[in-house]
Amino acid sequence: MSPGRRRPARAGADRSRARGPRAERSGAPARPRGLGGEQVEGRRAVHELLAARRRPVRDVWISDAVDETGAIAEIVALAEAGGVPVRRVGRGLLDQEARTDAPQGVLAHARPLEEADLDDLCRPSPRPFLLVVDGVTDPHNLGALLRSAEVAGATGAVLARHRAAHVTPTVAKAAAGAIEHLPIAVVAGIPSALTQLAAHGVWTVGLDPAADRSVYDLPVASEAVALVVGAEGAGLSRLARERCDVLAAIPQHGSVASLNVSAAAAVALFEIARRR
Repeated sequence: MSPGRRRPARAGADRSRARGPRAERSGAPARPRGLGGEQVEGRRAVHELLAARRRPVRDVWISDAVDETGAIAEIVALAEAGGVPVRRVGRGLLDQEARTDAPQGVLAHARPLEEADLDDLCRPSPRPFLLVVDGVTDPHNLGALLRSAEVAGATGAVLARHRAAHVTPTVAKAAAGAIEHLPIAVVAGIPSALTQLAAHGVWTVGLDPAADRSVYDLPVASEAVALVVGAEGAGLSRLARERCDVLAAIPQHGSVASLNVSAAAAVALFEIARRR
């Protein structure tokens, strides 16, 4: 398939804090409430929230059990420079408020992330480089995916509105600040989003361990491109697989059957980045 030719697009183209800690820690899927991101936990994630200054931060909580040195001192300095109130609270109170198992003695409350428009994600200069997430439900995996995408230089990410993880505190912590820099669109369905990307001339590459083509042999990697990754275990949905322009696999030489979705995506993202 030549990158110079394009096949025709197919047709058919307020924070809830009511005891959220137990729901998230138990792994129970939460009902989607927009993109999320209104509670940020962990030192790196809170640091990037304050440093990016892309959205208002209501307050920062710091446990009185941590030393205000190093990363904590930097967080306090950033908060004070931005006029964000800093609350020193007991460890028990912070842990009760936290919605992750290890908030590292700090959390922040902020305005929820704003959803990006998918059409806008198709227009960055010089070329879009997107990550499309098809049905990933584990928040640690989603956070790792967003972190890898941002570090690899992706210009945006696309999530499904239903039956998928959004930006919970666990996702924000695992992403280590990437959510403050990576525009994220939320769409009604991934297959229809792939059709929309095709209409904008964006090549879609589905990561599929059964594919014949290697991720190290992608002629479209240097074009406007979106890497599409599927759910844990199940992989790409049937419709998403059918609507991808290219299916590619990561060559494997060991005995283990496959890579975790976030690890596999990281390999593919950085290979695309290298080719660009």
